[in-house]
Amino acid sequence: MGNIVKEVTKCVLKIGQDDPRRVIHSMKVGLAVTLVSLFYYFQSIYQDLGTTALWAVLTVVVVFEFSVGATFYKGLNRTIATLIGGALAVGLHSLATQSGHIGEPFLISIFVFLQASLSTYARFYPKIKARYDYGFLIFILTFSLISISGFRVEEIIDLARDRWATILIGVFGSLLVSILVFPVWAGEDLHNLIANNFDKLANSLDSM
Repeated sequence: MGNIVKEVTKCVLKIGQDDPRRVIHSMKVGLAVTLVSLFYYFQSIYQDLGTTALWAVLTVVVVFEFSVGATFYKGLNRTIATLIGGALAVGLHSLATQSGHIGEPFLISIFVFLQASLSTYARFYPKIKARYDYGFLIFILTFSLISISGFRVEEIIDLARDRWATILIGVFGSLLVSILVFPVWAGEDLHNLIANNFDKLANSLDSM
């Protein structure tokens, strides 16, 4: 048991020693989650958003990346996908309700099947896979959750609005911490990587 503890401790310390920014990044994520979770305790905000306020915390967990650029890109994907998915779900849900209580569940099921199938198939396209894969996943999730919620049209609109608002809170909180607290820029890492590669190339040429 003692050897296992030593090995785990050694591994944990090595991760931080290889790149101290990993320790800072971990603390930044903790800070962002804490800041965003505070919205849950404001009574006025809780009354407006309800339990959907928890989506802000989930947003921080999934969009907070190591670099500022990656966090912004993922947050933008999530925000736009949530907006489009929610708006489309509201529109099609309104259309389905016109068919009455008998036809409504069938139409909604068809809409959910079509959007999930087409969106998943689109993710196989290389350019979409490389740049918008995460956005398509969020689009499928948002559309499906709102469509099958079973609420009236007015409540569906409120649900879509609240979900988008909480996503914005989570994305904004993530970007705020990512930019203001020891920001990490991808360009700096690329510069250091190129410099290291040139050093290795020079050393290999010297040894020839």
